[in-house]
Amino acid sequence: MGKIRIAIAGIGNCASSLIQGIEYYKSLGRRHPDRSLGLMHYELGGYTPDDIEIVAAFDIDKRKVGKPLNEAVFAKPNCTKTFNKNLPHFKVTVNMGEVLDGVSRHLKDYPEERRFIVSNKKPCDVAKTLKQSGADMLLSYLPVGSDKATAFYAEACLKTGVSLVNCVPVFIASSRSWAKRFEEKNIPIIGDDIKSQIGATIIHRMLTKLFIDRGVKIDNTYQLNVGGNTDFLNMLNHTRLKSKKISKTEAVQSQLANPLNADNIHIGPSDYIPWLKDNKVCFLRMEGRGFGNIPVNFELRLSVEDSPNSAGVVIDAIRCCKIARDRGTGGVLISPSAYFMKHPIKQFSDEEARNMLEEFIAGKRNK
Repeated sequence: MGKIRIAIAGIGNCASSLIQGIEYYKSLGRRHPDRSLGLMHYELGGYTPDDIEIVAAFDIDKRKVGKPLNEAVFAKPNCTKTFNKNLPHFKVTVNMGEVLDGVSRHLKDYPEERRFIVSNKKPCDVAKTLKQSGADMLLSYLPVGSDKATAFYAEACLKTGVSLVNCVPVFIASSRSWAKRFEEKNIPIIGDDIKSQIGATIIHRMLTKLFIDRGVKIDNTYQLNVGGNTDFLNMLNHTRLKSKKISKTEAVQSQLANPLNADNIHIGPSDYIPWLKDNKVCFLRMEGRGFGNIPVNFELRLSVEDSPNSAGVVIDAIRCCKIARDRGTGGVLISPSAYFMKHPIKQFSDEEARNMLEEFIAGKRNK
């Protein structure tokens, strides 16, 4: 069926985990007993991880720009675990992208090994580079709060006919005006804000649905997240958090028939702890009332390596985007977005979204 040619904007921890993972599954081969370990689908629409090929990459950090991709994924400030250090030599060299609002000013107060160091190289022509690379789609792994930068890359996709998988909490696929533009040009788009495989949001959603289905009224809930990667350092600037908090909060509120008052729900990044590196720790509490108005309180602590936790979901999103292109389907892909993303254009329960996704993969549902 050919290759799936992808470009990536932002060669940070998430991109590092994804690229390591793609090569890891390729090295196992299609007959290895662990070939589907960690994947929701080994084969999806006729495509396996072997079929994914990176053809272009963009970043703004001087330790990555101009470097071969196989070197850039391990450069500082990346700190995710290395589970596949023997990457092949990629022909792809990391291009200098547009900075715009991609770097928060407060980062300059932290040591260089933890933050971005902007390259002095001239930004490339992103649209031209995408066109020349032959990319089917662009993955956006830009930092939280990069509203202008995300819009810039979305415009490049519209200009070139390249699809967008928006993994960050900037509302493109879930914006009616952006969605209409991708629909009019018949370009598939999936977004916004990737869910992890077993992450804070998916667990919080499932537990919320469980409480409601079992007749327990939820009165209060919080989800506090801490970590030590550049994403958490970036999010210390609370002015960049508006879309992130909306995305995570709506993902949980959508499971309730009657959403909680704002004072009774708190979800969002809480602090940056350097020695945690790419480990993310979630503290979740739910308070409710069950039979006889008797209190039911629940607490959970989740510890995960943040970036690999999202990579398996992204591999499925990539392949769903490709089969939409193969079918000539454009606009927002409702089913993949509902299952893979925290802030899709329309929310569904995870069970319903998964059923919709399987119908989409089987060709029984157009989007």
